[in-house]
Amino acid sequence: MGAMNTLRQNTGVILWILVLSFGIIWTLQDSDVFSAMNQPSRNIAMVDGSPIQQQEYQQTLKQLRTRFQKKLGGNLNSQMQERMREQAYNRVVNQKLREQQMEQLGISVTDSEVEAMVFGETPHPIIRRQFADSTGQINYQLLQNMAQNPQARSQWLQLEQYLRQQRRQQKMSSLVQSTIQISENDIKDYYRRQNTSASARYVSLRYAQVPDDSISVTESDLRSYYENNKEDFKREKTVTIEYATTTKEATAEDSSAIASDLSELRGDFKTTEQDSLFLVNNASDSDFSSAYQTPDQMSARVADSIYANPEPGRIVGPVFGGGQAHLIKIRDTRAAETEYAHARHILLKTDQANSEMRNRLQAIRDSIESGTASFAGMARKYSDDQSASQGGDLGWFAQGSMADAFGEAVFTAEPGSLVGPIRSEFGYHLIKVETRASKAVQRANLAYNLSPSQSTLADQESQLGDLAYYAEESGNFREEAQRLDLSVQQVQVETGQSSIPGIGQSSALSQFLETASTGNMSEVVELNDKFVVAHVTNVTPEGYRPFSEVESQIRPQVALQKKRKIVVQRMERAFAQSDFESLPEALGTDIRTQSDLSFSTNTVPGLGREPKFVGTVFGLDEGQTSGVVEGSNAAFVVQTTQKSTPPPLTEQRRQKIRRQLLKQRRKQIASDWLAALKEEATIQDNRSALQQ
Repeated sequence: MGAMNTLRQNTGVILWILVLSFGIIWTLQDSDVFSAMNQPSRNIAMVDGSPIQQQEYQQTLKQLRTRFQKKLGGNLNSQMQERMREQAYNRVVNQKLREQQMEQLGISVTDSEVEAMVFGETPHPIIRRQFADSTGQINYQLLQNMAQNPQARSQWLQLEQYLRQQRRQQKMSSLVQSTIQISENDIKDYYRRQNTSASARYVSLRYAQVPDDSISVTESDLRSYYENNKEDFKREKTVTIEYATTTKEATAEDSSAIASDLSELRGDFKTTEQDSLFLVNNASDSDFSSAYQTPDQMSARVADSIYANPEPGRIVGPVFGGGQAHLIKIRDTRAAETEYAHARHILLKTDQANSEMRNRLQAIRDSIESGTASFAGMARKYSDDQSASQGGDLGWFAQGSMADAFGEAVFTAEPGSLVGPIRSEFGYHLIKVETRASKAVQRANLAYNLSPSQSTLADQESQLGDLAYYAEESGNFREEAQRLDLSVQQVQVETGQSSIPGIGQSSALSQFLETASTGNMSEVVELNDKFVVAHVTNVTPEGYRPFSEVESQIRPQVALQKKRKIVVQRMERAFAQSDFESLPEALGTDIRTQSDLSFSTNTVPGLGREPKFVGTVFGLDEGQTSGVVEGSNAAFVVQTTQKSTPPPLTEQRRQKIRRQLLKQRRKQIASDWLAALKEEATIQDNRSALQQ
């Protein structure tokens, strides 16, 4: 205690207040030392009656966001934000559980231990980072001056608190991990499983071979199965919701505004000689590249605009394509290795000559040429190809990449012309050659993502807000949704279900459903690509699903049980009257062989996924035959024909395995320990209440 008091003497150098302020304080802030100190806050959760302040949770959430943005850059979308909030909540709950355990076990840290973390031979990394000189050695004189400065007293105490907390957690972790033991048998068993193989012969009969009409499944059978396996039909509280969504896509007005912004940059873009810098300065969502590209490497609209006149220096756009608006400067061109074309087609599928189909396609061509129909419209109506929904548009493609007859027709025709009907191995085609190109282009691509404006997002969110308001007023969610031209979906969700069908993951909705009652309306929830609002139409409490609901699910299981019994009894009778070699003849089947079996073998021919098979093979000695084994999909008898013996275990390999197992078990025991603490604790989650 005396040594720490000495550190707190009121002498020092004012210079190191600055060092403390701009160095250690930032580090401590990143480490959540300053959270929730003497400031009023509501509780985000209660763990066995002990509160977790909302401010502590918010500080942890801020750390996670900062680290994510430092690591990956950019903004977090709404679903990432939700996952981060869930992660932050779990962290503060886990930390509270650890603290409670440390209190119960009396784990503490002495002043001398803290001193060692500052002045000892192996100081804490925060000390080394802040006080190392140019040689990497800690400057203890500077450290002493700071420790003794009265104006830095509060910051020094916070540093001491942080170090004490770190040491205390380290002790707790060491105590938990001290229970891990890696025995010699553990090492040998791991080595054996990784390096042993076997071969086997087997005779099997699949349960599915028993005809359905040879068994009878009565209601008594079904009810008996239901009662004997009732835990399989246990369910959490189930909530039925109807919900409506609005998209977060950019509107035509948003796209127009983005195009207008790009248009204003045309003059400056044309005259600049620093294209890469221009893209950076104007926040392009597409990075600069000096690579030469061919039209098949671009979106069709962008390629069409460029290759209409691929003259170096020309500014193309704004043009939309690939979810972006583009303003493009053609920097240079050069000859491509092959020729490219942009074409559309109408396909009538057939694998043989068919004059009727050819005549139909000719009639379609006549309609297009007369001007009474468009190519795209006829493709949507008549084409059998998946490109029909795009008006037959195939985009750009290289010569030699299509069927021979098709490619020859495209690359010998004049751009703008119709070709066909022609026949390929796919059927009859009518082709429109849009254009062709034989150059590769180097371009600077100033591109902005077609994102919705804040006004658009507000409108979409507001529309669902209106739905929620009027539906609560009228009591008719579907009618109000229809009035607002919104479609409604219905889905059942079990509480604790991680993903909601049709919606995806949403912790906000999951929390709402945990406490929801019939008639409740959620807040408008923002997801990655949409907004959603949900209305609860029914709540089924936790319990067992009724027999009537699961009867159809039980029937195939009962049928399988009966088939299994028939097959196993048949095989046992046959095996009792013969040996392994004559068993196939008695059963009307064959002996199968399987080599290179290992403990990680998952499936076996004729058996499917059958864990019992591998266990049985390795449990037998060479030449030994099993009895009849009742597997998941089949009954079988197996004979182990060969088992390899792994080479002797070297000391180097032994130590490597020990380290491997130790690492695995340390990770597992930390997870299991926290899971056990959570299971035993009473945790009250107040997030839903705080959001109201």
